[in-house]
Amino acid sequence: MTTETAGKTTAARPSRASARSGRSAASGVLTGLSHAALVIWALLVIVPLVWTFVAAFKTNDEIFGDAWTLPQNWHLDAWVRAWDKANVGRYLLNTVLVVAVSTFLTMLLGSMAAYVLARYTFRGNRLVYLMFVSGMTFPVFLALVPLFKVVQNLGMLNTYHGLILVYVAYSLPFTVFFLSAFFKTLPTSVAEAAFIDGCGHARTFFQIMLPMAKPGLVSITIFNVIGQWNQYLLPLVLMPADEDKWVLTQGITNISTSAGYEADWPGLMAALSMAIIPVAIVYVIFQRQIQAGLTAGAVK
Repeated sequence: MTTETAGKTTAARPSRASARSGRSAASGVLTGLSHAALVIWALLVIVPLVWTFVAAFKTNDEIFGDAWTLPQNWHLDAWVRAWDKANVGRYLLNTVLVVAVSTFLTMLLGSMAAYVLARYTFRGNRLVYLMFVSGMTFPVFLALVPLFKVVQNLGMLNTYHGLILVYVAYSLPFTVFFLSAFFKTLPTSVAEAAFIDGCGHARTFFQIMLPMAKPGLVSITIFNVIGQWNQYLLPLVLMPADEDKWVLTQGITNISTSAGYEADWPGLMAALSMAIIPVAIVYVIFQRQIQAGLTAGAVK
């Protein structure tokens, strides 16, 4: 019996080793394929951005000649034309103003609503939460006509505050959805200790719970900034008349339309680069905070 058992054990070991090696080989193949897919995706994103930036220093002949060569002389004329003649500087300032105010209001109202929905139990809590979340399933273009009439009746058409309020309204659903899940992961004992020490609800939220939720706040703030910065449909509908109040996406569209008639393609590339660079800088600076915010809830 001992000899038979030893023989079976010896026979089983090679099969287990071969199974492990097979799983390792399959894992290595999947890892290689995933890395290849990431490289392809990165090239599809980075190459057009780099080409746009380089083309902003070229002339029309160089752009339509050999598109993949570097410019013979790195001209800054297109950047000057885009900033002054195409009025990109004005559009950029308008966008910074609108996005800064709307993001601040979105984060303030969204964090307060998410905290109450996540930490307090009251009648209708689930209904209010579902109403917020349902806003993410409603396409913006379906509400453009009634939205236009509502803003017009309120006297906010072609105004910054009208556009800001609409930005806040459309950014709140995802903000509340994201932050409510994050606030649920925070320890309840900290808030209870604050109440025992005499802190009120507002002080507990702003001085204790909000700093603890910093990773999530940074992540959703960046998402809101990028989404509002790149918004085109809402400004087109709500601010159609006054060109001096246009945001960057409206200005870029106008430049793109006129570039075909004026043959100023380097100016268009310079304007696009001006729109891309601020967002890219923000993301590069805060990329670690974004990753930390997206994984903090899962870790806790």
